[in-house]
Amino acid sequence: MSGELSAQASASEQGYEGALRPTSLAEFVGQSKVRRQLGLLLDAATMRRHTPDHILLAGPPGLGKTTLSMIVASELDKPLHQTSGPAIQHAGDLAAVLSALTPGEVLFIDEIHRMARSAEEMLYLAMEDFKVDIMVGKGAGATSVPLELSPFTLVGATTRAGLLPNPLRDRFGFTAHLEFYSDDELSQVVSRASGLIEFSLSESGVDEIARRSRGTPRIANRLLRRVRDYGLVHDLPGDASTVQAALALYDVDDHGLDRLDREVLRAVVERFNGGPVGLSTLAVSVGEESETIEAVVEPFLVRTGLLSRTPRGRVATRLGWEHVGVEPPTAP
Repeated sequence: MSGELSAQASASEQGYEGALRPTSLAEFVGQSKVRRQLGLLLDAATMRRHTPDHILLAGPPGLGKTTLSMIVASELDKPLHQTSGPAIQHAGDLAAVLSALTPGEVLFIDEIHRMARSAEEMLYLAMEDFKVDIMVGKGAGATSVPLELSPFTLVGATTRAGLLPNPLRDRFGFTAHLEFYSDDELSQVVSRASGLIEFSLSESGVDEIARRSRGTPRIANRLLRRVRDYGLVHDLPGDASTVQAALALYDVDDHGLDRLDREVLRAVVERFNGGPVGLSTLAVSVGEESETIEAVVEPFLVRTGLLSRTPRGRVATRLGWEHVGVEPPTAP
């Protein structure tokens, strides 16, 4: 009996997760300019009865690139095939995916900048002419056989658009640059999600979660679920005090910094007198990998003005000193 209840709870939770994703541009919160541009592109393609131009979605993680790809397929009323750049390590992998597409299908490639170079070169021809050349045989007897493809729309997502080669980037008819959300937009995200997971939040509770979500809807939804769990276990209402207590338990402070963020900032201020300090030295001092500091921690600290990157290393700003609670040194 307990197993059946557990399975039902798990299925219910998965249902909530799926329900948090908007299914149309009208439901999608934020990115107003991108929504208008994308809506025009899809409406025009529908009126012309043609497949839309290929779409590139660029921006930091958690801003809705995958959700927008699903919305594109939903708005076109076409199936969606999802894959990722790291999964396509050979031209044959891409050929297998492309040859299986049905007419008008939407192909979503996440982290498209991590595809193998040979697959990228095959993708050039597929995006322009909807065909690929398959090599049959080996050595001097190898021959190239053209394979016609059904018309499709490619939606590529990347967190590092600068790593895409120019020939691939130029073949996208529309490039959308997703930006971080404002607190007001995140409040709308949290309010909508709280209704979907059936957890009542006060306006102050909604704003408290939004303020700590680092401009990212994915983080807002994650914090909302942790607050819901805390309120459920302790039988507390979803007000600001419950949000503060729950996020204090999970080491998320008023500015959205977590334990590792504060460790890095405190190390720069207290161990290295505000910097400059090199990335590898800083990583060793907090016991983390350099890649984690550079890709996960540093972007948010720099964006919020707590840390600065200089040619000599990382330097704590005046705001960074104040956040740690240490008086910054007086400039000579």
